[in-house]
Amino acid sequence: MKKMLCFALAALLCCAAWPGAARAEGAGAPQTPQAPIESAVSLNLNAVSATLIEAETGRAIFAHNAAQRRPVASITKIMTILLTLEAIEAQEVSLDDQVLCSKRAAGMGGSQALLDGDQYYRLEELLKATIVASANDAAVALAEHIAGAEELFVQRMNRRAAELGLADTRYLNCTGLPAEGHYTTAADIAQLSRRLDAHPLYYKYSTIWMDTVTHKGGRVTDLTNTNRLVRFYENCDGYKTGSTNEAGYCVSATAKRGNLRLIAVVLGSTGSQARFDAARAMLDYGFTNYQLAQVANARDRLGMAVAVRRGAQESVQAVVGQSLALLLKKGEEKGLRMEAALPERVDAPVRAGDLLGEVRVMLGDSEVARLPAVAGEDVPLPGFLEGLLRILTGWRL
Repeated sequence: MKKMLCFALAALLCCAAWPGAARAEGAGAPQTPQAPIESAVSLNLNAVSATLIEAETGRAIFAHNAAQRRPVASITKIMTILLTLEAIEAQEVSLDDQVLCSKRAAGMGGSQALLDGDQYYRLEELLKATIVASANDAAVALAEHIAGAEELFVQRMNRRAAELGLADTRYLNCTGLPAEGHYTTAADIAQLSRRLDAHPLYYKYSTIWMDTVTHKGGRVTDLTNTNRLVRFYENCDGYKTGSTNEAGYCVSATAKRGNLRLIAVVLGSTGSQARFDAARAMLDYGFTNYQLAQVANARDRLGMAVAVRRGAQESVQAVVGQSLALLLKKGEEKGLRMEAALPERVDAPVRAGDLLGEVRVMLGDSEVARLPAVAGEDVPLPGFLEGLLRILTGWRL
């Protein structure tokens, strides 16, 4: 036998300050839906493919040809940057490393920091130049320093893509310079981009509008952020641009307002400003119409107790086993409710965190997530004297 409890979430949502979005993790976590929330949004985007997602849950709000494999030019460097940040955190490399810029790296075409071949630069300077100015020479120098050769670094890029489930991504270089068979998709870029949010160091550089690189001998290269939205769109703080004849004009851009971070990816636009206009339109649409609702926090009390047979106390309080945030249209939170399914009783001993049952999160008549309901406290077996007393007086079942 199980007992059920249904209760509205309005009070919980009003009381919660909706702090930094938390997604459900572990057993019972809802899976990110493959289909976007909205099948059609009239935004008149100048793009071959595009998508808008919420960063914490990875949920797509809107998509247009988002699974189409395409060249994406320097947006490739999002993976180069991510692997560099991960190598720093793993202490494989350091921001203070002196990195040799090979003649091969210095000779990269396209956007550059005009690095000198066979000269040393601090790794931090190269990372900054890659993030801010999309410098191909700096990106290759980083790849050679981390992996020993760009080809070996590209192997890392493809392994990491596979680990992240980016099934429609294949890298042949670390820069995005044209190469037959080098491709990704708007959907994969969006999912990759959100990984940068786990690395606060990234935002130290991505929000720079203008800076410089000083070379040996005093020569200076000016750096200007290629992502104009960092300066001209409210709360935009990162990601990458790219453009080649093959790829067209591309951008992956992010902005955060309150606890809601959105990512807009635009591929194959016909002009530089057009890609920014498309990204702006998607971000505006998302912030106007959506919110990230903190539905539950781990250890929230469910207001229910489960009887404990032969325990040191008669019952154990049930709590939510993990946190959950949902991307919702504004106003939809009024239709949220929880249904908890718990057993009538459990046997002692019970430990805090032991699985008791489940909590179903409902939006109207649809189930949108399931969470574990767990014990909120320990309930041990009774001590010797208490146990003896119970035996003498008749053990209560």
